[in-house]
Amino acid sequence: MPSDNAESLTIDLEDGRTVSGLLQMPRQPLACLALAHGAGAGMTHPFLSAVAAGLAGRRIATLRYQFPSMERGSRRPDPPRLAQATVRAALVLARRLVPRIPLFAGGKSFGGRMTSQAQAESPLPGVRGLVFLGFPLHPPGRPSDERGRHLMDVQVPMLFLQGTGDDLASLPLLRPLIERLGARATLETIADADHSFRVPARTGRSDEEVFTGMLKRLAAWILKFDQEEGW
Repeated sequence: MPSDNAESLTIDLEDGRTVSGLLQMPRQPLACLALAHGAGAGMTHPFLSAVAAGLAGRRIATLRYQFPSMERGSRRPDPPRLAQATVRAALVLARRLVPRIPLFAGGKSFGGRMTSQAQAESPLPGVRGLVFLGFPLHPPGRPSDERGRHLMDVQVPMLFLQGTGDDLASLPLLRPLIERLGARATLETIADADHSFRVPARTGRSDEEVFTGMLKRLAAWILKFDQEEGW
């Protein structure tokens, strides 16, 4: 079901297929983020819905969208080529719907990685920066930085929001990778958070508190593009 204040849309893919989208548009938006879901949950997952609502409250529009596998009810992710084509189609629509404000792309886990792979293959038109809500650097228990090597071909600014307890991104591997990316990459770590940005009860912090802090960092990074010429 569409979330409150989100407009349902249809996104046309080049092969004739369509996927669903949700546009959450605040008044006088300052930026727009095309937001892709992870491998196991679609665009209406409570986490993405909360991100969209929280960004709308900060005058940032979002276009959430489905990958074809999720559209047809499959939990098996699409092949990268199809997923990347879906990212491109969503960005074309986002640019048409919101034409005169900074445009960003990214997503949760798989959705963020497919976005960066698309950007590395060929720059996404009009995209000013990429956002990763938990970059999936490797499968659980199999540390490697191979899945991040394509990031060297991404030439726009990137924000990595990463829990220090994320078992899909070992920080001893992720930090050196981000250092090699240089000034175009920003790492924001969330202490004790896992891949879903949840924290153990022993920390004394609530998931809501962690989420609010993460969202504040995300919005601040996006909005500085509206304030600083030349990003």
